[in-house]
Amino acid sequence: MKTKPLLLRKDQERRLLAGHCWIYSNEVDTRATPLKDLEAGQPVEILSDHERWIGHGYANPRSLICARLVSRDRAQPLSPALWLRRIHEALSLRTRLYERPFYRLIFGEGDALPGLIVDRYGDLLAVQITTAGMERVRGELLAGLEQVLRPSSIVLRNDNAVRELEGLAQGVEVVLGTPAETLTLVENGLEFLVSPLTGQKTGWFFDQAENRTRLARYGVGRRVLDVCSYIGAWGLRAAALGAEQVTCVDSSPPALERMAENAARNRLERQIHARHGDAFDVLRSLREEGARFDTVILDPPAFIKRRKDEPEGIQAYQRLNRLGIEVLEPGGILVTSSCSFHLGREAFVRTVQQAARRAGRGLQLLETGQQGPDHPVHPAIPETAYLKTLFLRVLGER
Repeated sequence: MKTKPLLLRKDQERRLLAGHCWIYSNEVDTRATPLKDLEAGQPVEILSDHERWIGHGYANPRSLICARLVSRDRAQPLSPALWLRRIHEALSLRTRLYERPFYRLIFGEGDALPGLIVDRYGDLLAVQITTAGMERVRGELLAGLEQVLRPSSIVLRNDNAVRELEGLAQGVEVVLGTPAETLTLVENGLEFLVSPLTGQKTGWFFDQAENRTRLARYGVGRRVLDVCSYIGAWGLRAAALGAEQVTCVDSSPPALERMAENAARNRLERQIHARHGDAFDVLRSLREEGARFDTVILDPPAFIKRRKDEPEGIQAYQRLNRLGIEVLEPGGILVTSSCSFHLGREAFVRTVQQAARRAGRGLQLLETGQQGPDHPVHPAIPETAYLKTLFLRVLGER
């Protein structure tokens, strides 16, 4: 596909020159370079209104983010050589950080490969392609991953809703090898059976690994509540730290079944109790039952997926945290997370504080966490800093 120019409107290059890589449709001079003349995934050269060369990228006229800048080196256009270079750079960071090959290998914009996510499970790679530009070079990307990593299996987990925004089909596809339905992952000395072909996202949430490690310093107490527990990463960690009773809540029966398997695998089944249901409903029931916990962990899915969802999403975070606070013993620990990048860190802290005030409780913020270093934050792209995890001490009536 031939590379075409993409001319920006006056003064619209400032954000790109500062390091960002997204271009919105209203920033393009559509008279000089009509978006309708571009194909989905079209390679483009991005130029200022004075035709100053800015970078190589790809476009999609169907998307609000109509183009993404990939290379700022004029001599390095989108090519197999560029993909190889970026994959090597990403791998060098992870091998420096991790002893075992279980991590997010490529984190989109954070690794200068917008539209590409790769999770590594030993010899298996779970790949998500979320943009038309990366879909166009799918073969080149997969060939690069094979050349650098030599995996035995590659699974395409292209079953996420983001692809719809790019006009791409959804689905799961095995493109290399014959992967087993489950494999074993080790985190903090615990073993977990995960399913890269069928689990949520790619089967595991690597982004919270560093925060789960931090749980040890605060002491979990005897009774722990893990809400939106999925397959038990937080809950089993609490049990391994000495909690005598851990209640894991999730709306997915298969996730709770796998959680029970993982508990048994780590000889923690006596401490782990599953409770199936909607997080809000179960928390209300626990409150009415008079249940009290020493630690409450809230790790819900994103309540704010689009900017227009922000008011409703903030209310949901506030309700969830208020319910969690209301079942905490005075002096107990609240670990609460938001993976909505539309909700900033300060706004999230404020939302949890408002929840505490409505519950008549006081808070002490002990620590804030973010996604682990295998999800590197691009300093010029705040959207890459999506995960906020707060460690708080909840005081009595205030």
